[in-house]
Amino acid sequence: MITRIVKLEFKEHKTKEFLKFFDTVAYRISEFPGCEGMKLYQDIDRPNVIITYSYWDSEEKLNNYRNSDVFSQIWPKLKPWFSAKPVAWSVAAYFDGFKSKE
Repeated sequence: MITRIVKLEFKEHKTKEFLKFFDTVAYRISEFPGCEGMKLYQDIDRPNVIITYSYWDSEEKLNNYRNSDVFSQIWPKLKPWFSAKPVAWSVAAYFDGFKSKE
């Protein structure tokens, strides 16, 4: 299992448009084969900074999504709305303190 974290920084006047668009595609992403779930976070102090956080069965499944029609329909629409280049990390959990709270 890997976690994919992506920081997206939008032009301020495009943030609301992005959130509306995201609502139309969120389930297409989170229900993509190999995706175990996804969250979207919005920075409290800088609302134009968005973080997506998704779990994938494997890097292969993540790459299948990144090479899919779903991704190719979403990403080109977002690119002109960015105010900075997106930054992404694929990470594996070293410690998970949330599990001990369940």
